Amino acid sequence: MLQSLSVVLERNTRLDGTFTTEPYEVAWAREARWFVRVLDMEGVDACLEAVTQISPDGLHWCDLNDEGIRLSDRGLATLPAREFGGWLRLKGSVTGNAAMAKVMVYLVLKS
Repeated sequence: MLQSLSVVLERNTRLDGTFTTEPYEVAWAREARWFVRVLDMEGVDACLEAVTQISPDGLHWCDLNDEGIRLSDRGLATLPAREFGGWLRLKGSVTGNAAMAKVMVYLVLKS
Protein backbone atom coordinates (compact mmCIF):
# COMPACT_ATOMS: atom_id res chain seq x y z
CA MET A 1 0.00 0.00 0.00
CA LEU A 2 1.34 3.42 -0.92
CA GLN A 3 1.62 6.12 1.73
CA SER A 4 1.19 9.87 1.45
CA LEU A 5 1.60 12.81 3.79
CA SER A 6 0.83 16.52 3.44
CA VAL A 7 2.69 18.94 5.71
CA VAL A 8 2.19 22.68 6.18
CA LEU A 9 5.68 24.10 6.82
CA GLU A 10 4.79 27.79 6.73
CA ARG A 11 1.37 29.22 7.59
CA ASN A 12 0.62 32.92 6.98
CA THR A 13 4.36 33.62 7.23
CA ARG A 14 5.72 37.01 6.17
CA LEU A 15 8.92 36.64 4.15
CA ASP A 16 11.40 39.28 3.03
CA GLY A 17 14.99 38.92 1.87
CA THR A 18 16.41 35.39 1.86
CA PHE A 19 14.69 32.51 3.64
CA THR A 20 14.70 28.75 4.19
CA THR A 21 11.86 26.59 5.46
CA GLU A 22 12.30 24.23 8.38
CA PRO A 23 14.03 21.00 7.28
CA TYR A 24 11.79 17.96 6.94
CA GLU A 25 12.93 14.32 7.08
CA VAL A 26 11.68 12.49 4.00
CA ALA A 27 13.85 9.37 3.61
CA TRP A 28 10.79 7.10 3.41
CA ALA A 29 9.25 8.99 0.46
CA ARG A 30 9.82 8.33 -3.21
CA GLU A 31 8.57 11.67 -4.48
CA ALA A 32 7.72 15.09 -3.15
CA ARG A 33 5.94 18.19 -4.36
CA TRP A 34 6.15 21.71 -2.96
CA PHE A 35 3.18 24.05 -3.10
CA VAL A 36 3.87 27.73 -2.42
CA ARG A 37 0.83 29.97 -2.11
CA VAL A 38 1.36 33.72 -2.00
CA LEU A 39 -1.50 35.25 -0.02
CA ASP A 40 -0.24 38.83 -0.28
CA MET A 41 2.71 40.57 -1.88
CA GLU A 42 3.86 44.14 -1.28
CA GLY A 43 6.60 46.34 -2.67
CA VAL A 44 7.78 47.67 -5.99
CA ASP A 45 8.79 44.89 -8.42
CA ALA A 46 8.26 42.29 -5.67
CA CYS A 47 9.14 38.71 -6.61
CA LEU A 48 9.44 35.43 -4.69
CA GLU A 49 11.83 32.80 -6.06
CA ALA A 50 12.63 29.41 -4.48
CA VAL A 51 14.46 26.14 -5.16
CA THR A 52 14.49 22.73 -3.46
CA GLN A 53 17.47 21.92 -1.28
CA ILE A 54 18.53 18.41 -0.17
CA SER A 55 20.64 17.13 2.71
CA PRO A 56 21.97 13.77 3.93
CA ASP A 57 21.77 14.83 7.59
CA GLY A 58 19.52 17.90 7.92
CA LEU A 59 22.56 20.11 8.60
CA HIS A 60 24.48 20.51 5.33
CA TRP A 61 22.56 21.58 2.23
CA CYS A 62 22.84 21.81 -1.55
CA ASP A 63 20.37 22.68 -4.31
CA LEU A 64 18.64 19.65 -5.85
CA ASN A 65 18.74 21.15 -9.35
CA ASP A 66 18.21 24.44 -11.18
CA GLU A 67 14.42 24.06 -11.33
CA GLY A 68 12.55 26.55 -9.19
CA ILE A 69 9.42 28.61 -8.76
CA ARG A 70 8.83 32.31 -9.33
CA LEU A 71 5.79 34.33 -8.25
CA SER A 72 5.35 38.08 -8.62
CA ASP A 73 1.74 38.28 -7.43
CA ARG A 74 -0.82 36.33 -5.43
CA GLY A 75 -1.20 32.77 -6.58
CA LEU A 76 -0.04 29.17 -6.27
CA ALA A 77 3.08 27.55 -7.72
CA THR A 78 4.32 23.98 -7.47
CA LEU A 79 7.71 22.30 -7.70
CA PRO A 80 8.30 18.51 -7.91
CA ALA A 81 11.26 16.65 -6.38
CA ARG A 82 12.54 13.08 -6.83
CA GLU A 83 15.70 11.17 -5.83
CA PHE A 84 16.39 13.50 -2.93
CA GLY A 85 17.86 11.43 -0.08
CA GLY A 86 17.00 12.07 3.55
CA TRP A 87 15.97 15.72 4.06
CA LEU A 88 14.23 18.50 2.13
CA ARG A 89 13.77 22.22 2.56
CA LEU A 90 12.93 25.17 0.37
CA LYS A 91 15.44 28.01 -0.07
CA GLY A 92 14.47 31.31 -1.64
CA SER A 93 14.31 35.05 -1.62
CA VAL A 94 11.83 37.87 -1.87
CA THR A 95 13.29 40.70 -3.92
CA GLY A 96 12.16 44.19 -4.86
CA ASN A 97 11.97 47.59 -3.22
CA ALA A 98 10.42 47.18 0.29
CA ALA A 99 9.22 43.73 -0.84
CA MET A 100 7.33 41.29 1.37
CA ALA A 101 5.34 38.13 0.65
CA LYS A 102 2.83 36.47 2.98
CA VAL A 103 2.87 32.75 2.18
CA MET A 104 1.66 29.24 2.86
CA VAL A 105 4.19 26.47 2.09
CA TYR A 106 3.04 22.86 1.79
CA LEU A 107 5.12 19.72 1.26
CA VAL A 108 3.29 16.66 -0.12
CA LEU A 109 5.11 13.31 0.06
CA LYS A 110 4.36 9.89 -1.48
CA SER A 111 6.06 6.52 -1.16
